[in-house]
Amino acid sequence: MTRAEAKNDRYDLATVRSVLFLPASNPRAIAKAREAGADLVVLDLEDAVKLEDKDGARDAAVEAAASEWSMPVAIRVNGIGTEWHSLDLDAVAQSKADLVVVPRAISAHLVCNVRKAVDKPVLAMIETAAGVLAAAVIAPETAGLIAGTNDLRSDLRLPLDATREPISASLQMIVLAARASGVAVFDGVFNPLDAPDGFLASAEEGRRLGFDGKSLIHPNQIGPCHRVFAPSERELERARKLVEAFHGGAARFEDEMIERMHVEAAQRVLERAAG
Repeated sequence: MTRAEAKNDRYDLATVRSVLFLPASNPRAIAKAREAGADLVVLDLEDAVKLEDKDGARDAAVEAAASEWSMPVAIRVNGIGTEWHSLDLDAVAQSKADLVVVPRAISAHLVCNVRKAVDKPVLAMIETAAGVLAAAVIAPETAGLIAGTNDLRSDLRLPLDATREPISASLQMIVLAARASGVAVFDGVFNPLDAPDGFLASAEEGRRLGFDGKSLIHPNQIGPCHRVFAPSERELERARKLVEAFHGGAARFEDEMIERMHVEAAQRVLERAAG
């Protein structure tokens, strides 16, 4: 999806597979991101930026968002209650950023306030127990939800070496909230940079859970992410045949009974490939 297409589609982000986060304070990372081919770039003012660099990062994000990009660009602001939050909102409101990313979202009211303050669509990060429990009411105020898996693990007081299994119920609740509201939903990051097999396993698990795509922290993760979240040739072939075989009501297809719901799912697969 190009930046112009995102505007025309009113930020229907369901075809976005990769959400690349990078520190707005790092001009080299911004330059690389322009050519890396992510579906959505997030210029980060929050966790990726040192305290002494916050003001400079804000200015750099506004400057970067004003230039030409081939994909939508978002700015992640510092959290509500921090000393930088209101300044970040003012800057985003005046910027050319396409979306704003809100960290540690815990209430629909606060997310709505951010959206009104910047007059841009919101991606809300669900990163706490309170956020997970409120996700169903937060989602309608957004263009999409992002699972913040690192912070969620911390908020749940899990061991540092915990797998994704203890947060699987939380992840499914985030997906359910997004689907009920008809918005996009993205899986959290995979931290190791030199574990390609681990990244693939994490991405594949995210797709099986129902996520549209995944948050990334390095351009090297973009290609594998796109391959995982794009329909395979086998899936596409089956989807085409299923759509062609359906003529209304219940029908038999490849020794299975199919109904309209199966056709709608197949059509989504074809639409995702076309997007």
